[in-house]
Amino acid sequence: MSKRICEMTVEELIQPGAHSYKDCGLRYYAVGKGVVKKVPEALSVLGCKRPFVVMDHNTLEAGGKKVMAVLEAAGIPYASFVFPFSGHIEPDEMAVGSLTMAMDPTCDILLAVGSGVINDCCKVAAHAAGKPSMVVGTAPSMDGYASNSGSMIQNRVKVSLYNACPQAIIGDTDILKTAPDIMLKAGIGDMLAKYVAVCEWRIASMVHGDPYDEEIAELVRRALAKIVALSDKLLARDDEAIAAVFDGLVLSGLSMAYAGNSRPASGLDHYFSHMWEMKSLREGTQGDLHGIQVAVGTQLALWIFENYLTMDKIDVDRANAAMAAFSTEHWEQEVRRIFGNVAPEILRIEAQTGKNDPVGHKKRLDLIVANWPEIRQAMKDELPSRKEIIDLMRRLQMPVTPADLGLTQKDTQDALIGSRDLRDKYLVSSLMWDIGLLDEAVKHIPYDA
Repeated sequence: MSKRICEMTVEELIQPGAHSYKDCGLRYYAVGKGVVKKVPEALSVLGCKRPFVVMDHNTLEAGGKKVMAVLEAAGIPYASFVFPFSGHIEPDEMAVGSLTMAMDPTCDILLAVGSGVINDCCKVAAHAAGKPSMVVGTAPSMDGYASNSGSMIQNRVKVSLYNACPQAIIGDTDILKTAPDIMLKAGIGDMLAKYVAVCEWRIASMVHGDPYDEEIAELVRRALAKIVALSDKLLARDDEAIAAVFDGLVLSGLSMAYAGNSRPASGLDHYFSHMWEMKSLREGTQGDLHGIQVAVGTQLALWIFENYLTMDKIDVDRANAAMAAFSTEHWEQEVRRIFGNVAPEILRIEAQTGKNDPVGHKKRLDLIVANWPEIRQAMKDELPSRKEIIDLMRRLQMPVTPADLGLTQKDTQDALIGSRDLRDKYLVSSLMWDIGLLDEAVKHIPYDA
């Protein structure tokens, strides 16, 4: 009997004909000590002869010089680009435009040396240019290495742009272990979100009609379990732990590619982070790493589940009363206040999706009531206790609360309010709105304890 996908390694998953899911595009994968030397082999497998090596000033030192030395030793011609920006690079039109304008047209593949931002920018630019991409990771800090989407900023709004998965991924533990502690913690934070993501995915399938796949969900669960089991070894920079965590993050990214969306890997937790990132953009300040913010968002989402969604049945009268009291004018005022100059984009999303429409609300509420036992079971199946997650975060000396991130109670409340409007994705905040409890949760959500 053939293996289920959740039982396969990355190397097995990317073999032709290994499963019935749509090929994600990943054709070469290597993780371990010294595997940066396999860059020429990866290029050969992909049929590429001249890479365009993309780095920033930090990843140039972390891995870029090693990559270029390997290429030179193998006699492989290449061109290179180092982002000229100092400090943090935003994955926006400026970054992608700068990369695209510098691109050497004689190169036949983009080779990203970095983690989240550089990998995402290369995915977008390569897809637009009709070229493949590959990546040499510099930190086990996020799960987007193998996804077919880039977490980008477009028109000042955080969006997922679906393009193409890198065709080769290389994780050299000698490079990965040099990442700063904060980036290792961010990788754990990004994985903790999968508890909420899979639970919300199951709920969204019952209420919103989102297609759900148990095989993909189990792939995510196993990747998450592997990460959590090794979490105490990660900061010691144990080679096995580093390799296993990178492997788990890549498996999580593959799950998004197989699902064709981000449902298996992100939920309300990520939307807290997106809202805070957009706040930083508006104010011209530097926020924390995405995975760090996501971990804080995860414990906040668990707080909502534990404090508001344990009831035996839904109070339909309360839900209907909240819908009857809904004011479009007040909602639009709040959108403009929270989102500022991005508000027109948010209003456009609502015009397309009709999340606030009473008819749609009634349909969803009916489905919530009918499926409430199954929704509660999904919560029991998927979610750890909030205390368990907070204890893990504290063991790793991670920020735990919004206050630890320098955020205020208002920042936390506004992120929860705005989360359901940011995109057309059914989150636990959407569920709370449908059952008439979102306003109450906003009033009491903790930001400093």
